Amino acid sequence: MESFKEKIPMIIAVIIVIALMAGAFYFLVIHKNVYYVQIDNTKLEQVSNKDDMKYQYTLTAYNKNGKSKEIQFKTSRELREGAYIELETMSVRGVVSWKEVQVNELPDKVKTEWNIQ
Repeated sequence: MESFKEKIPMIIAVIIVIALMAGAFYFLVIHKNVYYVQIDNTKLEQVSNKDDMKYQYTLTAYNKNGKSKEIQFKTSRELREGAYIELETMSVRGVVSWKEVQVNELPDKVKTEWNIQ
């Protein structure tokens, strides 16, 4: 029978594997990021006539800290020109939801990027 001291490396390895799996699950499935875009319909392209998501936008988005990122997302309709949209994104799936927000709901650093006072 092995002593407890001989089992310690195996126990530590199992704990590390479980921690890595939990971290990967969190960042790939649970963790969501929020970005903000302003609709510019010149960046709209029609991608399908048969699919429910007929349109695709490719816009510069900003997170709450003002960091920018190019984001693509699809919609079933053309959105209102100039509207502010909050995008909820996930690492693997991309944009998972969006909603229109008012200018007073935008983070201050996002307002700064768009020169909104």
